Amino acid sequence: MDDWDKFNYSKETGNAGPQGAPHGEPQTYINYSNTGSGSAYAPQPKYVTMKVLIIALIICMVLSATIGAAAYAFAMSAFGGTTVDKTIKTTNYNLARSTGAVLSIQEIIARNENSVVAISTETVQTDFWAGQYVTQGAGSGVVYSEDGYIITNNHVIAGASNIKVTLHDGTEYDATLVATDQLTDVAVIKIDATGLPAVQFGSMDDLNVGDAVVAIGNPLGTLSGTATEGIVSALEREITIDGKQMTLIQTSASINPGNSGGGLFDQYGNLIGIVVAKSSGSDVEGLGFAIPCDKVASVAKSLIENGYVEGRPQAGITIVDLTDANAAMRAGVTITGVYISDVTGKNAKKAGLQKGDLIYYLDDTKITSSAHLVGLIQKHEVGDVVTFTVVRDNELLKMDVELELSQPQQAAQQSTEG
Repeated sequence: MDDWDKFNYSKETGNAGPQGAPHGEPQTYINYSNTGSGSAYAPQPKYVTMKVLIIALIICMVLSATIGAAAYAFAMSAFGGTTVDKTIKTTNYNLARSTGAVLSIQEIIARNENSVVAISTETVQTDFWAGQYVTQGAGSGVVYSEDGYIITNNHVIAGASNIKVTLHDGTEYDATLVATDQLTDVAVIKIDATGLPAVQFGSMDDLNVGDAVVAIGNPLGTLSGTATEGIVSALEREITIDGKQMTLIQTSASINPGNSGGGLFDQYGNLIGIVVAKSSGSDVEGLGFAIPCDKVASVAKSLIENGYVEGRPQAGITIVDLTDANAAMRAGVTITGVYISDVTGKNAKKAGLQKGDLIYYLDDTKITSSAHLVGLIQKHEVGDVVTFTVVRDNELLKMDVELELSQPQQAAQQSTEG
């Protein structure tokens, strides 16, 4: 039907045919109902223009891609570089951005692998028959200063008669013990070397849960220079290790025996912790811990300058942990808990604390172990006044004690003193 102006649709019959329009004007009626038996007709759209538009768009896209590829090839030719190099850089950049890191994992390792050392020890032991034998141990350490001071854990070198340090390049040195602190499990050793690459300390203020971290150390005592990556799982995690309550960084980076004393580095490549322990067991995975860098820095500085940790508070008492029923029975007491075995400080004596007192509360906190008590006291400063609630002759007594300055000769007893 060529003459669309003379075509109309009758709503009465539902049939179409060429008729004259009323009043001489062409009309078109369209039935949108699906219930009628007739067919609907309307002017048909023209597709030629749309096809041309689509073809034109395709041609533009092809030309754009071709020009872009040519521009890239020209830039590579003019300014140097290869496709492989570009891919590696892009990968590192994406990794850094996805983890929120300024440096890639590879860059963090490259910056610090020469600042982490392997430590091996020999310790003379005495057996039941008074015979002597030598045991060997291993751990890790980090370079504190370019003139040979190295930080590690106290438990790595405790009791060692011989300490050796192996640098990342394989160079081996004999080391001497500078000083150690049982309470924080930090020790400083020294080798006769200069020009060493010291670590750069970070800050706990800049650290958040979820931040990317890298641990570098000597796992199993034979795999020096091993790096593992993870995240900060928790901050200020309070756990008890070897009878000492410690506030540590928790990480998901793989930690194994031998990693102790090694470094935990943040996304900027700075040292944010000294690896101290891992939780072990068949059902435990991804639980490593590190001493926060702020604590490590202050303790190491004091150990080097004074041979002990200065400014540390103490209550002036020696305590014994009788929280186990068998231990309490052997000691002749009927109530388990933390007992005073000696009163050494003048302020503690003045307050009225006595040998045999059961320490029930410190301020408003119930005491559960000697490590718990020591940890609470170490959160205070010299001169602070704390309130001891003790049990004596079945009576509760409260005594206010002003905390004293811990003396150098008492440094080795800090883990058993309040």
